[in-house]
This record gives sequence, structure tokens and C-alpha cells, in this order.
Amino acid sequence: ALGLDQVIEPWPLRGRVVAIEDQVETSGSFVLHHLLKRSLSPNSSNVTIFIAFSQPFSHYDRILRKLGCNLVSQRDNSRFFFFDMLKLQCPDGDEGITPEGGLFALYGKIHKTISALPEISWKNVSIIIDDLSLMEVAANGSSDYVLDFLHYCCTLTSEFVR
Repeated sequence: ALGLDQVIEPWPLRGRVVAIEDQVETSGSFVLHHLLKRSLSPNSSNVTIFIAFSQPFSHYDRILRKLGCNLVSQRDNSRFFFFDMLKLQCPDGDEGITPEGGLFALYGKIHKTISALPEISWKNVSIIIDDLSLMEVAANGSSDYVLDFLHYCCTLTSEFVR
């Protein structure tokens, strides 16, 4: 349905937003793992930025190893960037942490990561977020901040395609 059965360049999902909805009876995580493996396949020139709210790096690394993909080597080759949102800590002092501030800082890190890539890689960047509901929790329940963040990420990836 997503056109992933063909080995073609560019990545069939380039420029698209794909939402995976799971249910109590069935988790959507297997689709997420499949998309991650496919995006990092040896035939692909994709760079993947993965934002993890629900599981640590070790979880994804174990599962992808079973599927034949080594995330550590992909990370070392600058094809895979992992942002572990489980390790977020509130700053000390009077600053406090605000939903828009946390997501704004995350967006800044993503922008910096993409900017540091060789220009040839800019058009092949995928941003994958493992759990939007937990992103909303991190934003103190503000779906507006989450939607703004998603909009900025879509704009960012289309900006670098040129």
C-alpha cells in the first residue's frame, strides 16, 4: 500500500507523512520496525532521524538486529540519528521546561543534524517519531505544540530537498 515492495530511489515515502495507528488488540510497532529497516537498507541512500518517546535505543537495536539491520553501524556511518526523549530532564533553576521550549529545542537539534550532513544527503532525510501520544504527554497535553512541531519538521525536510 505504501509502495515499499519496489527497490527504487528515491525513497517511496519521500515528502509524505505516514501515521501508523495501532489498537489494543494489535500494536503498530512491527510496521514502525519494518519502515525503519527499509529506510536503512543497503540499497538506500536514506538518512533517518528517529525520535524515541516510548523505547530506548537498545530496544530498537535488538529488534532491528533480528531483522538484519545494525543500528550501531548505521549510526556510526551517519545514516541513523537517535534522539532519546526518555532521557529528558527538567533543567535546574528558574527556567523551567515548557512544552514549546522542549519541542523547539528538539527541532533545533534536528535542524542542526540535517545541516551538518553532506548536501547530497539532504533530499533523503526521513524523520520517524515512535509515539505521538507520548510526544503530546511530553508537551503537557498540548496537541497544538505537537502539530506545530510536525508542521515544522515537514517544512524542514521539504526545505532541504531543493
